[in-house]
Amino acid sequence: MHKVIFYIGSLSRGGAERVIATLANYLNKKGVFCIVVTTYQRENEYQLDEGIKRIILSTPQNKTIVSRIINNIGQLLKLRNIVKKEQPNTILSFMGEPNFRMLVSCFGLKVKKIISIRNAPEKEYSTFATRILAKNIFKLADYIVFQTDDARTWFPISIQQKSRIILNPVDEIFFNTKFDGQRHDIVTTGRLVPQKNHKLLIKAFAKIADKIEDNLIIYGEGKLHSELEQLVSEMNMQNRIYLPGNVKNVADTIKSAKLFVLSSDYEGMPNSLMEAMALNIPCISTDCPCGGPRKLLNDDFLSNVGDENELAKQIYDILTRKSVENNYKMFPQEFRVEHIAEKWQNCLL
Repeated sequence: MHKVIFYIGSLSRGGAERVIATLANYLNKKGVFCIVVTTYQRENEYQLDEGIKRIILSTPQNKTIVSRIINNIGQLLKLRNIVKKEQPNTILSFMGEPNFRMLVSCFGLKVKKIISIRNAPEKEYSTFATRILAKNIFKLADYIVFQTDDARTWFPISIQQKSRIILNPVDEIFFNTKFDGQRHDIVTTGRLVPQKNHKLLIKAFAKIADKIEDNLIIYGEGKLHSELEQLVSEMNMQNRIYLPGNVKNVADTIKSAKLFVLSSDYEGMPNSLMEAMALNIPCISTDCPCGGPRKLLNDDFLSNVGDENELAKQIYDILTRKSVENNYKMFPQEFRVEHIAEKWQNCLL
C-alpha cells in the first residue's frame, strides 16, 4: 500500500489547510494510507475521514526566544523520527515554516519530498534570510508545487525545472448549490487580517453607498474584527456594512449575492474567489501578487491593489449594469475536486 505523509502547521480553517484535508480524504478513499502531521492542534479544524492517522508534534505556548529554538529543534527531531518509523513513499508539506522544517528533518532519508508554495513568495519569504533559505533549501525537494506562474518565476531555474502548477480544489457543495431568484448585496469571505485589506473594501463601498441599494456583508473572523467594526462606525455605515463573523455553510449563505469582491494585498490562489466563481456569482478582485486573481478573472474585473477609487468605480459599474457578462477567464469546472486531486495523485504517487 502506498503511504503519504502530509505536513502543515495545523488544520485550522484556512485555504491551505482545507486543501490538505481534501487531498488526504480523497486519497484515503482511493486506498492510499494517509498520515496528517501538524505542528499544533487548533479549535475548529477541518475534519479528516476515518482511517487517516493524525499526529501532532507539540502544543502552542507563549515561549521565550531560547525555548522557541529548543521547541523547534524538538519538532525537527520528532518529524524525522515519524518519517523514519512510518517509512512513507512521499511526504508533502504546505506553507513556509513547515516546508523548511520538512526538508531539514528529512535530509538524507529515502522518501520523495514535495513542498507546496501557497502564497506570494515575496511576502511569505520577505526577509533577506528567508529569501536565501527558500531559494537554496528548497532545492532539496524532489518536486515543488506552485499555484501560479508568477510564484514559480520568483525562484531560480533549478527550482522551476522540477516544479508543477496545480490549482486548489473547490468543494462540490459550491457546484451543487444553485440559486434561482433575485440577487442582492455585495459579499466577501475570508479571515479578518491585514492581508485581506477589508478596510479598502469598506472605504470603497462607502464612496458609492448612497448611489446603490445593495449592502456590503463581510463574512469571516479574525484579529481585525473590532478594528473593522470601528471603521464602519466612524463612517456611519452600520446600517449598510455588516460583519456577522464565520458561517457554517458558506455556499448557501452567499449563493444569492449580486457581487463577490476580493480586496487582498496579496494572495496565492484565492479559495474564496474560486468558490464564488463555482457558485456563478459575478466577481471582481484586486490584481494582487502572485497572480492568482489574474489567472482566474478577465482584466476588466481586476483593480489596482490599494486603490479604493478604482475599486469603488468597478463595484458601481457592475451593480448598475442590467446584466453582467461572464467575467471568468477560467472555466470553474477545472476546480472540481476529482480534477485537481488527480493531478496531485500523479505527483504524489
